[in-house]
Amino acid sequence: MDYVNLGRSGLKISRIAMGCMSFGTPAWAPWVLDKEASAPILKKAVEHGINFFDMADMYSNGVGEEVVAEILKPLVPRHKLVLATKLYNPMSADPNDRGLSRKHIFEAVDASLKRLGTDYIDLYQLHRFDYETPLEETLDALNDVVRSGKVRYLGASSMHAWQFMKALGLQRQHGWAQFVSMQPHYNLIYREEEREMIPLCRSEGVGVIPWSPLARGLLAGRATGGDSASTVRAQTDKTANALYDRSKAQDDAVIAAVKKVAERHDKPMAQIAYAWVATRAGISAPIVGISKLHQFEDALGALEIRLSDEDVAEMESPYSAKNIAGHI
Repeated sequence: MDYVNLGRSGLKISRIAMGCMSFGTPAWAPWVLDKEASAPILKKAVEHGINFFDMADMYSNGVGEEVVAEILKPLVPRHKLVLATKLYNPMSADPNDRGLSRKHIFEAVDASLKRLGTDYIDLYQLHRFDYETPLEETLDALNDVVRSGKVRYLGASSMHAWQFMKALGLQRQHGWAQFVSMQPHYNLIYREEEREMIPLCRSEGVGVIPWSPLARGLLAGRATGGDSASTVRAQTDKTANALYDRSKAQDDAVIAAVKKVAERHDKPMAQIAYAWVATRAGISAPIVGISKLHQFEDALGALEIRLSDEDVAEMESPYSAKNIAGHI
């Protein structure tokens, strides 16, 4: 496994980031793996040298953080792990148990620390932008959790580029701890982040760790909706249905192009789609979701693939502009 700096920070992360949304309890979603089923996958990730594990407090309503921490703790010394988690989404019906207020940030970070069984979080990320809380309040509170030693680095996820730049500017103005990473929605079917967010991150030295690099399995050639060949997640994942309109012919053209390039390389489509994301300018590491051991072959194999200019052009050419999806 190769390791890279997360943006201009000194934090070293594996070229593959382990997305942990699938670990926790199936009571939250039918496709989520319980602790027993999650253990072999997380153990294999460690064996392959993956050190970056991306979570969120909302995953399985907190159980996800507990499961990941319980499995990793006996496998790897804490200082060798990069544990990342996120906050913003509701954790209960309480009106203050959500969002990015000072109150919720302080309570959420302590709750995540308790579930993770650690005294610090390596990368603490905003899951979404909070339109109901002053940005200055959020950033001031985040600076406090960093200065307190509870958090090492700060990151953000899907939002408009102007919002992210405003946040960076306020952090610099006040001398607050700055964001070192952005986690955008980005893959061959959805490339709107290339217009502003990724160029912004490259200019400002912010690491980019994209989510959904396979477009919820579409770029791996997996069926969706009610198709008998689709997975349980594909059939029940409401987010996937909201993100990808399967009636769009240009998406089918992109998928067909990925298939053609995969056949030329004699590799699975997933490897090609991962390879494309991993090698785009400014990308630190794609966040991969793995629920079956054989899927490691695609994620790790992608790091060895060398796409030609012809390959890239063939897969990119069918793309056309999309509506914003992932944070609207």
